[in-house]
Amino acid sequence: MFFATALALLVTTAASAQTIKVKATVPFNFIVNRATMPAGEYMVQSVDDQGKVLLIGDLNSKAKRLVVANSCASLASAASTKLIFHRYGNRYFLSQIWVRGNNLGHELPTSPREKEVAKDFSMQEVVLMAANR
Repeated sequence: MFFATALALLVTTAASAQTIKVKATVPFNFIVNRATMPAGEYMVQSVDDQGKVLLIGDLNSKAKRLVVANSCASLASAASTKLIFHRYGNRYFLSQIWVRGNNLGHELPTSPREKEVAKDFSMQEVVLMAANR
């Protein structure tokens, strides 16, 4: 499995473990549901009290996408805030968001587009690390 690590700029976490507010630089185009998002500086934040509905927005191009995320859990708390992407060839799909200090993360459902691309390419995981603010 291939891990690519890049430093994102700023991270802010909300008071609740379920809600998030993360600011990160993504150096490649990526896909969320059916939308291709351009490389750039992004804000990912919860828009509901449970942290299930996430707004993913490019701060420069104003590209935005609302997604419903599922909860995912780890036995240990996340050591750092990170965005996890699935990479197939040159296509990246946002998969998970983790906030440092929490053992609950946010997982985006696998889209039909990702399932289709996965038939032709093996998946590599790409992790973008973010610094705490």
